[in-house]
Amino acid sequence: MIKNKQLLLLLLWMAIALMLRFANLDSKPLWTDEFSTLVFSLGNSFRGVPIDRAIDLPTLLQPLQFRPDAGIADVLNHLLLESNHPPVYFMLAHWWMRLFGPTEDSLVWIGRSLPALLGVISVPAIYFLGKFAFNSRLVGQCAAAMMAVSPYGIYLAQEARHYTLGILLVIASLFCLTLAAQKLQQRAPLPVWAVLIWIVINCLGIASHYFFVLTLCAEAIALIAVIWLQFNQKLATSNNQQPNIWQFQIIWRLLAVALGTLAGGLVWLPVFSSNKYGSELTNWLVSGDRTLLDGINPIVQACAGWITVVSLLPVESPNLAVVAGSAIGMTIFLLWALPLLRNALKTSLKTPDTRLGTVIFGGFVLGAIFLFFSFAYILGIDLTRGPRYNFVYFPGVILLLGAILAVIYSTPTVKSRWFNLPAVEISGKKAVMLILAMGFVSGITVNSNLGYRKYYKPDLLIPIIREVSKVPVLIATTQNTHVEIGELMGIGLEWERSSAADFVADVADVTDVTDVRKKGSAADFVTDVTDVRKKEEVKAFSPQFLLVKQRRDAPEIVAGILDQTLSKLERPLDLWLVNFRAPVNLAAQKCQLESRQFPGVDGYEYEVYHCSRS
Repeated sequence: MIKNKQLLLLLLWMAIALMLRFANLDSKPLWTDEFSTLVFSLGNSFRGVPIDRAIDLPTLLQPLQFRPDAGIADVLNHLLLESNHPPVYFMLAHWWMRLFGPTEDSLVWIGRSLPALLGVISVPAIYFLGKFAFNSRLVGQCAAAMMAVSPYGIYLAQEARHYTLGILLVIASLFCLTLAAQKLQQRAPLPVWAVLIWIVINCLGIASHYFFVLTLCAEAIALIAVIWLQFNQKLATSNNQQPNIWQFQIIWRLLAVALGTLAGGLVWLPVFSSNKYGSELTNWLVSGDRTLLDGINPIVQACAGWITVVSLLPVESPNLAVVAGSAIGMTIFLLWALPLLRNALKTSLKTPDTRLGTVIFGGFVLGAIFLFFSFAYILGIDLTRGPRYNFVYFPGVILLLGAILAVIYSTPTVKSRWFNLPAVEISGKKAVMLILAMGFVSGITVNSNLGYRKYYKPDLLIPIIREVSKVPVLIATTQNTHVEIGELMGIGLEWERSSAADFVADVADVTDVTDVRKKGSAADFVTDVTDVRKKEEVKAFSPQFLLVKQRRDAPEIVAGILDQTLSKLERPLDLWLVNFRAPVNLAAQKCQLESRQFPGVDGYEYEVYHCSRS
């Protein structure tokens, strides 16, 4: 009976996770990293996109076309030559793509559905880890519930990227870490089968994302913390004697895990070091001048990431009143919840049944945070700029929250108090429900695109282009890596995905309205356009695109290619320079800079020139 209740409760969390992760899955615009995932997973290459000449929309989006004849060899070849990521997730995504055969309309949903599904699977995975580590179904259920509704987890699950696969592999590796710590407590060696499985999991983790190495380093720190506490007799052992962890089998099996993992990781070192795109794709993580702001940013960014594990109201809403209300609501919630979480953590550390698990995952999380700050303040590489990289220790945070919520749930009455201010009392069960409710509302915030919004917002740029330009359009940018191609693809795909009503409006602006009426009605025309996305009715009004190879040492060549391209195109023409990193002088081309001020669009710096015939 108890098992049936536990199973039903776990299924409930999985159903909630499924709903929150798959809702509005394809409604947000793709961003550059997601384009990389889709292109390489399809077995395609960015190198097929022409550079230094004007191209049409179908040519720009050609790498997003599904090719039934593409195989794993194509995935590996293009990925390892053009990107700085290991291949495991891309191979898995390739098989996923082949299973469904994506079309233009379904590509985004299919590309994001695999990470979303892996995100759902992480719910039962974290349940079993919590139950195993703390020997408590309640801890497992609390961890599963928190994983299901965590806005940060939903954010990662709704991206066509490899982070949810990384999370599952982190959970699997933490299973092995927990088993190793328990064996140390029992003064017993790690079983051979566990050694082999741990090595395989770690090698798969590195082959999925190189930052998995940070997970392994944090696990080593946690294991050292467990050993140190046992040496100082601050952790309970299987008997009253001091544990002799230096017995041959105990220490050498742990070293075998380390050596096997090291060997598996070194396989990728030549691939990573020989990739010429590595530094160019990660330069944004490197801090420039060490200013006061550079010293503060990592702490602020890290705190923001930690908060969103539990709470994220619509602070990115376009409505200022909603933003203000959300900020106030989150502040009140945190002021109430933090004392509860702190007190429950202390209790978990003092309780013999939960102390080992709390030390393992607390040491793991603190070790990862130490590594992140070491990178920021010692190496000048600020990993906190990308909240997605917190995936390397996110499961550890969820497990700690699971243990903390279990303590709160088991306490009849809990008090939230700051200093000597009056305490706020509430039953433990209600407190847990309120925390989970905040997570659920925050999850809806994320999948409604009001929190963790995409940095690139082509959906805001396209209406501006259409409103301003009533003549043919050329959108130009400078290109250094496939990131810039992805930026233009975002614009092109959003143009193609725009509503049929917008296309009708464009047609009315540039053609005789009777052409629409000949189709019977505007609604009929809308249906036709929607049904045939590649038909000439739509494509005729698409802009042209220009990717000019970035030449930092010779910017005059960049300007010359732009001039040459403009001279070949018919006038009148509107030139939109988007993220164009080179000086231009278009007076000779009879192109006049638009004097009006336009609203800013995240991810796209732009200006428009009106080019006349004479």
